Amino acid sequence: MAFPSSHFHPLEGRTILQVVPELEAGGAERTTVDIAEGLVHAGARALVATEGGRLVGELQTKGGVWIPFPAATKNPFSMVVNVRKLARICHQERVFLVHARSRAPAWVGLGAARSLNIPFVTTYHGSYSGRSSVKVLYNSVMARGDAVIANSNYTGELIRSVYPQAGERIRVIHRGTDFGLFSPQAIAPERIEALRKAWAVAPHERVVLLAARLTGWKGQRVLIEAAAKLRDAGLGDVAYILAGDPQGRDSYVKELDGLIEARKLKGVVRRVGHCTDMPAAFLAASVVTVPSTEPEAFGRSAVEAQAMGTPVVVSDLGAVPETVLSPPAVQPHERTGWRVPAGDADALAEALGAALSLGASARIALGSRARAHVERHFSLERMVSGTLDVYSALLEGRFTHRTS
Repeated sequence: MAFPSSHFHPLEGRTILQVVPELEAGGAERTTVDIAEGLVHAGARALVATEGGRLVGELQTKGGVWIPFPAATKNPFSMVVNVRKLARICHQERVFLVHARSRAPAWVGLGAARSLNIPFVTTYHGSYSGRSSVKVLYNSVMARGDAVIANSNYTGELIRSVYPQAGERIRVIHRGTDFGLFSPQAIAPERIEALRKAWAVAPHERVVLLAARLTGWKGQRVLIEAAAKLRDAGLGDVAYILAGDPQGRDSYVKELDGLIEARKLKGVVRRVGHCTDMPAAFLAASVVTVPSTEPEAFGRSAVEAQAMGTPVVVSDLGAVPETVLSPPAVQPHERTGWRVPAGDADALAEALGAALSLGASARIALGSRARAHVERHFSLERMVSGTLDVYSALLEGRFTHRTS
């Protein structure tokens, strides 16, 4: 990640504490490390209170400080004790600001920050659905920050609709992507060949990739139905790759396997498990699809695939449409991908067919537009800069709507 040249930053010498349940490989955790690195480059101290996880080593390598803390607990009594523990840490470390990225630790962070009269920030990394009054109250902590960061316009509007009192404190900062990692020039051919071999993709086959955990709303069933329609229309030599862990959803895996069998797509649609080399996976694909049937809070896969110059086909709901330019919202020559109605296998098949039929020149032109589009709006530098600007605004008193 490239950072601005070293000059005085308003946060220089300040200590910022982020709190997150664990530092595993999710979106909130990845962003925590990215912001910590940005803080270090700005001359600040970056503390992260968390139980641990696979990203702790990277955090420390990049100059962040791990504070072992039982942040994942949802036990009310433990959370009350944790408020005092976190307040003590903040006092001892002279913390200027607390930034929470999940609901249970946010209640702890809110209590600690208010007891010390220091700013409190939250980030919505998801939509946090809740129908009961108890769940709405529990979720409301994410709208109680002195600044409330939404990771998309969709998420920002969702917060406003449920918690209108947060309106003036909401700042939309889109999730950032490291375009140094997600760059076609950074991928050695051997990485692509290794994936195609692991996926048993023949040299003449093209790949349609759906990279998401195996859960119903991610749209694997819709893609299987679309694959059957394309096969029936005469489209061959395509492998449909479902890359993602089942995470214990054995019944859903059986359902998918049964649907593949019923549609006579065995060997055409393939479950390949979790993929650890997503830059190479997106470059290996002829098309990447995000056919979610419920709203995504952001849509990282669509951004990363566009960064690799790969055509994308996404569901037209949630935040994903914010990342993909498609008619009628733009002119055809401005297209960076396709948007289709969620759950519509016919529309998905049509868009996949259109993407697969692109000629070489049209595909290169679309890929160049897509790369320029995501670089302009969804860079890691933009996300880090926006977040640090929020911190600085709180330092300088430009946020005045303190909540209780």
